[in-house]
Amino acid sequence: MYEKPWQVVATEVKELGGLFKVRKDRVIMPKNGREYNVYALCVADWVNVIPLTDDMQVVMVKQYRHGIRDFTLELPGGVIDSGDTPEGAARRELMEETGFVAEKFELLGTVFPNPAIQTNKCYTYLACDARKEKSQQLDEMEDIEVITIPLDLVADLIRKGEISHGLIMAAFCHLFVKKPKLLQLDRLDSFGK
Repeated sequence: MYEKPWQVVATEVKELGGLFKVRKDRVIMPKNGREYNVYALCVADWVNVIPLTDDMQVVMVKQYRHGIRDFTLELPGGVIDSGDTPEGAARRELMEETGFVAEKFELLGTVFPNPAIQTNKCYTYLACDARKEKSQQLDEMEDIEVITIPLDLVADLIRKGEISHGLIMAAFCHLFVKKPKLLQLDRLDSFGK
């Protein structure tokens, strides 16, 4: 492997409207010295929240996702608005999508959703002792059902494909790597098979 970044010789950015811009870069690949056009979606950073109630229930959301034309079981989250901090966005998204709030937020980690074609990061926060305090404050195009699930069932739901959103799976991976005692392996039948 040739470990040098590609040299960017020209860049164009085109607005697509909404959340996306497309960046077209003319690059020279160090491996062979040739020029190529490469493209990236410029997207704002995102945040996901794992809200845990005091009785170890995860507050999740079920919503329609037009990209796959189906419903997904997810964590509350969304775009980090310009001028907002990741934690500020996490607090806002949790309250708006679920009506839940929490005092303590802990950053568990970050991932790049698709570094081959996207420029953004996704932050995952743990929100402990989440409690219902308000009603949802949904955007015009949001229709979200709030569901609570025992934390010790999450791994089974991932294994069964009921939680299939890649960023949500990554969020739970952060949680179980940083807080391994939360994952009760004795609850999983046939673990490792």
